[in-house]
Amino acid sequence: MSKAGLSTSPELPDWYPDWARQLAEQYFSGNACFFVLHGNVNDLIPCPRGDSTEFVSLPRFLGESLFGRWELVLQHNLSKGLRALAGENSERHQEMMRKLTAMLGEFRTWSRNADDLLLTLDQMIERFLLKEDPAERSRLAVIFDYGQYLVPPGAAVQISGSIASRLVRFLDWARNPYIRRVNMAFCLVCESLSDVNERLTQSPFVSTVEIPMPDEAARRQFVSSRHSDTAEPSGKNNLSTQELVSNSNGLSLLSLEHLLVSARQSGGVSSAQFRSLKKSAIEQQCAGFLEFVEPKHTLDLVVGHEAACHRLQEDARLIRDGHLDAAPMGYLVCGPVGTGKTFLAECYAGSIGIPCVKLKNFRSKYVGETEGNLQRVLTVLRSLGPVIVVIDEADAALGDRNQSGDSGTSGRIFSMIAQQMGDTRYRGKIMWMLLTCRPDLLPIDLKRQGRAEVHIPLFYPDSSEEILAMFEVMGRKNGIPVQTENLELDERHSELSGADIESVVLTARRKALVAGRTEIESTDIETALNEFIPSAQGLEKDMQEVAAVLECTQMDFLNDEWKEQLDQDGGRASLQQQLTQMRNLVEQL
Repeated sequence: MSKAGLSTSPELPDWYPDWARQLAEQYFSGNACFFVLHGNVNDLIPCPRGDSTEFVSLPRFLGESLFGRWELVLQHNLSKGLRALAGENSERHQEMMRKLTAMLGEFRTWSRNADDLLLTLDQMIERFLLKEDPAERSRLAVIFDYGQYLVPPGAAVQISGSIASRLVRFLDWARNPYIRRVNMAFCLVCESLSDVNERLTQSPFVSTVEIPMPDEAARRQFVSSRHSDTAEPSGKNNLSTQELVSNSNGLSLLSLEHLLVSARQSGGVSSAQFRSLKKSAIEQQCAGFLEFVEPKHTLDLVVGHEAACHRLQEDARLIRDGHLDAAPMGYLVCGPVGTGKTFLAECYAGSIGIPCVKLKNFRSKYVGETEGNLQRVLTVLRSLGPVIVVIDEADAALGDRNQSGDSGTSGRIFSMIAQQMGDTRYRGKIMWMLLTCRPDLLPIDLKRQGRAEVHIPLFYPDSSEEILAMFEVMGRKNGIPVQTENLELDERHSELSGADIESVVLTARRKALVAGRTEIESTDIETALNEFIPSAQGLEKDMQEVAAVLECTQMDFLNDEWKEQLDQDGGRASLQQQLTQMRNLVEQL
């Protein structure tokens, strides 16, 4: 016999979101009565009301819709204590209060102490279970808001007695077979699973349900219902309502609300205003752990690396044409310092015309907070796609599953990123670009096929013509006209990197400004070039170049010199031995 004498799960309304259906299926199948709701828990949820749609908070949706027919629905948080959750139905609220008053006494006498209330709830549950007649047993649902403050993460030896007591009580409720057979449900709400003690979230008796960011259909419904009076914006440069909806992926409905209010007040939103508003909203949703990059250039501006640029342009065209299944899961862009890895990634994003974000430092000194920060970022990325995620200095930023000394945080972070990178459901939607000058330090788990699939090595310019062309490109990049007709190069300049050349161009501009001129002259470039001293770290740069060659996954990414060396018998093994020797020498310096 299943819940309340039902042999099958009741039919749910068609408008229920998928996560609510998942919760209901888990509950009525008898698999779980304790749920941890996480993800986009602070957003609005659509609830049809006759001919219109009302958007309500998660607790209100649970109290009015999911448990709308239950006799007792309670909400608890550490600030307000225990409250009846009946929504706007005053009669239902009064009935709940009568039942609670009969069991707990007058409302003003209720304690706000969490441990006292949990003990009271435990006694109430036991009283219900002892009733032999199911008709006399009230259906009970309890929503624990801000659950991360009730059972925060921590090792068993670190958590205090009261937190350990709450954790044990929740686990007892979750695994109690008598509770799972009657109409009782418990929902603990938090933003991230990592904010809650893992002994609860990993229990086989507890079901975790993620509330995702709204999809395009939900955003369109929100705009149509909440802003039905919004007419098409005036001005030919302003976005239409449909364009606002289709381009607002990654935004919560609350953020979309702010955006549409701005549109209504100003008579419309231009593309530039929309990008600025969306950038601010998403960075705020991610608590500053994502940085939006607005690419100003395309791959046409990249000098050299013809085969790499050709491959990226082909991938960009496939993605623009909707062939996401043919797009790689990610790229590993490697090479010595100053070869333009970050610039290439931004130009690629500019060629596709999709958002580009940089993953910033999300680590925290507090237990569990680092994983929560990353989970928040991943939740937004999943709804933001297609998007390019650039991780600079990837060998240091992503860590390793074998790192120790931080209570296992680095290993968990590594696992979360590796799992997301290998999730083929997001092929062509989330493209990872791992940038590093030391690909040999990057764990093989991340750079295998199915994650960072295409490994692109970048090298310094290898001809005078390429160096001169790069001078002109660096000038265009920085808005500085550069003339290279009379610029003479010698052997000392053959090892210049792209970063070196950009530094020379900016130094020439400084000289012109110091001299009281707004435009640089060829003599400024010549003087800056002759005064420039390249980095003396030759051995380390050579080591980084060899490491990039060994990582390459496509032969035509290499120049003729490296191709010839690899084609020789034992060429790869020789390079591997050379890399090991260089690495040992560098470590000894």
